[in-house]
Amino acid sequence: MKFIHVLPIFLLTLFSCNEHKTTTEKVAVVEEIRVMPELNPESYNVAFLIMDGTFNTEFTAPFDIFQHTKYRKNIKAMNTLIVANTLEPITTFEGVRILPDYDYTKDELPRIDILVVPSAEHSMDSDLEDTVMLDFIKKVDETAIYMTSHCDGAFPLAKTGILDSVASTTFPSDVENYRKMFPDLNIKDNVLFVHDGKYITSAGGAKSFEAALYLCELLYGKEITKSLAKGLVIDWDVEKVPHLTVQ
Repeated sequence: MKFIHVLPIFLLTLFSCNEHKTTTEKVAVVEEIRVMPELNPESYNVAFLIMDGTFNTEFTAPFDIFQHTKYRKNIKAMNTLIVANTLEPITTFEGVRILPDYDYTKDELPRIDILVVPSAEHSMDSDLEDTVMLDFIKKVDETAIYMTSHCDGAFPLAKTGILDSVASTTFPSDVENYRKMFPDLNIKDNVLFVHDGKYITSAGGAKSFEAALYLCELLYGKEITKSLAKGLVIDWDVEKVPHLTVQ
């Protein structure tokens, strides 16, 4: 009689274990499913290079501007891609978690026409020792149409050497540190962004919007850019923004 009572319990336990195992396996399969961004082959590919400690505004400001180009007609709009050295969520300095589209250390990436390097918590120290990331920047620079940075994102660009022959700027209170670290660079202050060749470096913060709008004006003209700015309640007039364009 005891066996009769024990057997159903054993079978129930066995069934529960198998059910748990199956559920776990299903979860694992779901986690392996990867949703890739839809890329319009006729658009510019704009990659945002982020890492743990990225500051929200320097990422979200240009992302907002560029992503909204998809809703303008008769232009070559922008595909917005997020790249990092992992596919795990990236945690910004302010605690927002962002899921990358591509792991630049492993994935085969689409062509990158425009690279955006936002500022991050360690842009002035340990990030400059990340040779894999720096090599990625240099590789993108070989074929990119524009290379851009916001705030201290200029430091990784400078570390690669790609800014050696151009003028650049960074976050106002970090200009002196920028000069000390890269004494041979042509560094500008008292401006919100600098455009020299294919390089656009900005002071960052909320002024990242202005630098992003400026790039749009280069690509799409004044009217389209004003409409992009209006959608974000920005009164856009490049002549009112302190900047330097090197011819």
